[in-house]
Amino acid sequence: MQLKGKVAFVTGGGSGIGKAAARLLSAEGARVAALDVDKKDVERTIKEIERSGGEAMPLVADVSQPSEMEKAVASIIEKWRRLDIVFANAGINGVWAPLEELQPDEWDKTLEINLKGTFLTVKYAVPHLKKRGGSVIVTSSVNGTRMFSNSGATAYSCSKAAQVAFTKMVALELAPDKIRVNVICPGAIETNIEETTEQRDLEKVRVPAEYPGGTIPLTGGKPGTADDVAQLVLFLASDASRHISGTEIWIDGTGSLLLG
Repeated sequence: MQLKGKVAFVTGGGSGIGKAAARLLSAEGARVAALDVDKKDVERTIKEIERSGGEAMPLVADVSQPSEMEKAVASIIEKWRRLDIVFANAGINGVWAPLEELQPDEWDKTLEINLKGTFLTVKYAVPHLKKRGGSVIVTSSVNGTRMFSNSGATAYSCSKAAQVAFTKMVALELAPDKIRVNVICPGAIETNIEETTEQRDLEKVRVPAEYPGGTIPLTGGKPGTADDVAQLVLFLASDASRHISGTEIWIDGTGSLLLG
């Protein structure tokens, strides 16, 4: 029970990596506030945690909306009077399309959810994290950080690169308050994020390439799982990583080294 007595806040907690992390953090003793834009999904996560004997609360909000995120954090403090771990995980793939076809509102939506959502999640949590110190983990991606071969994913990649810069800036700013801030960069992981991806006319900009040996060398092409990523989140949330901050960690089976 590495996290006994602590309170964790997980965005995008209704499915995929967020759900797996919420369940694992709970299993290690944390009380978990899971937030998602989909009420049914996040309630399923909470029920699974409670069936396993954990304590959790559902929150429904759009991470890009300041008033909703401020209210969500206030609800956690009202219920549990503390906040120790923040997993800013919510995000979308958005629209992948050639630059001249990508619409300004499509660009804006991706940046609003992925980057502004991270900013708001951490911003409203910081005053409470400062009371005891804590850990912030941000979900970025191999795209925009070590891999640039997904043609058309410009808005997504830019949002993910910016999350790494955000992490490094606030890690230094918050270090005197004993708040660690790190960013994880998953590669191919079995989640439902592909459902939020709209791909248009990518054949116009895709550069042909063949990788006969597979695209994930460590596993022979098999993608990682949400539980694999959850284990990394647990490490960064726990005291085992007490001297790590401002660091990006890729979790992709070396795939981005091959495809970058």
